[in-house]
Amino acid sequence: MSKFKAQNLKAKIENALRGIMLALKAEKNVRIHVSIALLVVIIGLLLNIEAVKLCILLLTIGLVIIGEMTNSAIEFALDAMYKNKYSQLVKMAKDICAGTVLFTSVLSVIIGLIIFIPAIAKYI
Repeated sequence: MSKFKAQNLKAKIENALRGIMLALKAEKNVRIHVSIALLVVIIGLLLNIEAVKLCILLLTIGLVIIGEMTNSAIEFALDAMYKNKYSQLVKMAKDICAGTVLFTSVLSVIIGLIIFIPAIAKYI
């Protein structure tokens, strides 16, 4: 038997929203990614980017934010498990997580350039 009681859908959604808010409050990089994401979406709408391309942008933005939030969750968990003591294995895990965020960020920038350069070129 689990020590945690089963939660209804409302409680699960509240916990998830609390997690998003915690990530926004606690992690500067999440705030940066969300700010850039909003700017990219606004520019995409102003440039009348096609719906499919806008969806691709949203998916890449989502991957970056998911990566950043997952990175933060893993870092918090490892810090708690190791009581903030140094461990080479923890460092390796954190570096790999950071690499994941960097990889998805670079990929999203490349995708953004592929989508935005032709759209901007129409107005030049």
